[in-house]
This record gives sequence, structure tokens and C-alpha cells, in this order.
Amino acid sequence: MAGNFLENNMVAVIGRVFTEMEYSHELYGEKFFNFILEVPRLSDTKDYLPITISNRLFEGMRLEIGTRVKIEGQLRSYNRKSPEDGKNKLILTIFARDIMMIPEDEVIKNPNEIFLDGFVCKKPVYRTTPFGREITDLLIAVNRPYNKSDYIPVIAWGRNARFSEKLEVGDHIRLWGRVQSREYQKKLENEVVTKVAYEVSITRMEVVEKELQKS
Repeated sequence: MAGNFLENNMVAVIGRVFTEMEYSHELYGEKFFNFILEVPRLSDTKDYLPITISNRLFEGMRLEIGTRVKIEGQLRSYNRKSPEDGKNKLILTIFARDIMMIPEDEVIKNPNEIFLDGFVCKKPVYRTTPFGREITDLLIAVNRPYNKSDYIPVIAWGRNARFSEKLEVGDHIRLWGRVQSREYQKKLENEVVTKVAYEVSITRMEVVEKELQKS
């Protein structure tokens, strides 16, 4: 599956348009826009996820704030220099491949799903929260066409945290979960600012056994 670049990174999210469309860039005559999608969790909280979408996908649609939509695509990453310190920062966005409007009365059981098939590219970091919850932080490289890769921060909880703590760099894994947003505070020289991080929270994972080398 890792060789099929459309199947090793699949996201489906359902929510409401939360911000106006903002022009991002143009590539080969195709214009791309960014906006934030408000996605409900199974609890009472919500995730606010960045979407990148081609104008060709939503042509003829009225994507006003509050419009309920389903977006299918991939979770992409790219580096951008921070205006604060000039260092490269990993930016995540859901790159839409399809969008459709969802009726208000349609009941959605799981509005946020992702599947990734990739490789551990950084030593896992195991930790516990002040409330005693076990967490392991991972960075997963997912292959993309033209020898590119997306680098995606992933967190595992509980028994998955204990399991993934033992993973090694280069291990091939598959995981299922959801994309989440998380606010954090960063201290600058003269102020403390609130920022948002994006990551994948694992619900299920498996290690792909290494293929036997041909003699």
C-alpha cells in the first residue's frame, strides 16, 4: 500500500466552514485557497482544521461560513520560515481532493477519520501528562509522488503509547485515527502568544512486517 500515493494518506472530515476563503497560491493556472473547517469531536469540543482547496473543486458552490461540508483528501506538510525567529516550521494542511455539501439533518457517526501508511523518521518520545495519561510522540514520513514525503506529527495514547515507544526509526507502520488541533502558549521576548498545533491522534495502529530479502 505504501507504493500507492493516493491510498497511503487518506483523510475524511465533516464540519462547517469557519473562516472566509483566503487565496494561497497558483500552480499551472490552478488557484488554491485556504480556510478553516470546524469539525466536532465525539465529545463536546471541536477541532479547527486548515483546508487547502483548488478553485476547480468548489466552483459553483457557495461555501459561506457555517456551510456543512464533507472533505476528502490527504494530510500534507511543508516547511515555512517563522517570521519570529527565521527558523523552518512544519506546517500541516488537509489538501482537498473532493468536497460535497452535507444536509443539516444527516447524522454523522464519525466526522473525522484518517489513515496513514508510512515510516517512523524520528525516535519516539514517551511521556506522561500531569494527570498520569501515557503519551508517545512520533513523526511519520508518508511517501508522495516525485520523491517527496509528508512529515506528520502523531500522538499515541495508553497501550498504543507503550507499544509505539519501542518503535525504531525506519519501522513501517499503518495507523488509523483523527486529525486534531491543539492550542498552546509560546513565550516571546515581551509577550506570551497562543498558537495552534495540528497532529494525528491514533486510535489503532499496526507494524508492517519487514519483507524477507531476496537471496
